[in-house]
Amino acid sequence: MDASGSAPGSDARPGAAGFVRAARAADAARLASIQVASWRATIGEMIPEEVVEALSDDASVAGFGERWAEAIVSPPTSRHKVLVAYVAGAISEPAGFASVGPATDADRWPGTDAELYELHVQPGADDGHAERLLHSAADTLSEDGFQTVSTWVLAGDTERVAFLTAAGWAPDGSQMNLDMGVEVPVVRLHTRLSPAPA
Repeated sequence: MDASGSAPGSDARPGAAGFVRAARAADAARLASIQVASWRATIGEMIPEEVVEALSDDASVAGFGERWAEAIVSPPTSRHKVLVAYVAGAISEPAGFASVGPATDADRWPGTDAELYELHVQPGADDGHAERLLHSAADTLSEDGFQTVSTWVLAGDTERVAFLTAAGWAPDGSQMNLDMGVEVPVVRLHTRLSPAPA
């Protein structure tokens, strides 16, 4: 999975209508807002309304913002990355983001296996941002020496499953249930990363 390259020495990766850059501490509150809006748009019909409300109240959003600030400023390792998509000319206004790093599942080897932890785009704002984020995440992980990447997806989120499948990902047979007030099935998809350029 290859993406268009970036200018030498730049952390911005260009796309047809926008760019991807490394996240900054000042982005944290916006990332939390995008995450919650994305959840409401995609999982709102899969889990009880009271759970959705609990995840999206002011205190929860503030807490998510604090956690994103920590992830950006003090990541667990140098291979944990948060990437931000933005529209050309609006570098300080994230429209989406992705977070990646070493795999966390017991059957994955974090030395070579990576994980896409989160990928969210502000509902209504996607103009290729999800594709740019996915490709930039793959490039970043390849540059960090990873060979494969996996992610967990709600089984009922058919749009995301279709998006990843179209990008070359496939289910690897792993599945489980999340307890979100009800049992919510999730499945794991994976793909092999293109080697980083020599």
